[in-house]
Amino acid sequence: MISIINKYWQLNDYYPSFVYSKEIIGHFAKSFSFASKLLPLERKWATYSVYSFCRYADNIIDNPRNRTKQELLNEINHLREELQLAYKYGESEHPALKSFIVTAKIYQIPLKFPMELLDGVEMDLNFSNYETFDELYLFCYRVAAVVGLMMTFVLGFKDDKALLYAEKMGIAMQLTNILRDIKEDKNQNRIYLPSEELKKYNVTKNDFYNENFNSNFKNLMEFQVNRAYKYYFESIDGIKLLEHESRFSIYAAGRIYAGILKKLEERGYNPFLGRVYVPKSEKIIILITEFLKRNILNIND
Repeated sequence: MISIINKYWQLNDYYPSFVYSKEIIGHFAKSFSFASKLLPLERKWATYSVYSFCRYADNIIDNPRNRTKQELLNEINHLREELQLAYKYGESEHPALKSFIVTAKIYQIPLKFPMELLDGVEMDLNFSNYETFDELYLFCYRVAAVVGLMMTFVLGFKDDKALLYAEKMGIAMQLTNILRDIKEDKNQNRIYLPSEELKKYNVTKNDFYNENFNSNFKNLMEFQVNRAYKYYFESIDGIKLLEHESRFSIYAAGRIYAGILKKLEERGYNPFLGRVYVPKSEKIIILITEFLKRNILNIND
């Protein structure tokens, strides 16, 4: 397998596509890119290609340009059609699929996962609000958990149970994204937190739009942060089911992303004070620590 994917990314016809994928992850996903740096070469390039496809799909909605809703839906459907053809023939000239389909075929990523991602993108296009956490969970599964499931095939796993844990990690990361981006999302007239939970904590949509951070809002945020932590904790045992050489990067990715929640806690759970992030210096410490623990000391906690 190693020689096969190395052959592809070094070939002149495929090399620009893999390099493009690397640039995409470096620009849009600094935490994810950071955690992947010390993966074995073939798994690293495969990771770039998976993320690049996912980012391309997300950007249809995140960067709508001046297109109408119907035009954006057409764009999603065209990508669905090309994805199915890419799986059928094992190749594509689409910029988001050329390197991805190589990775998908070599690592045997089921078609249903990238298709579910596109369902999530369409779900976001049609977003109004989520009444319950079950509705929000479905969105998180489609736009994030399936990314983790695809990555599990790239990273290698010993037991199908690893896929269940990967889903939990993906949910945790998407919940973290939502909490980190509350200010930006409300400026786009998007409130992802479930309406029934806002009612439970006596928080209104106007509290979001007016950035009215009161005790009720703080309690709501604390509940949301703790739930995200819960999914991180529940996902940890699944990392042991991955191939040994892949584990430390996922431990690191989980710690870096959970660090975003910690930053929210440190500012009193107020999401309106600007976007929180984990500084590069802290990421380096996490990466080195996890590499030493998993690869030198052989610790798997």
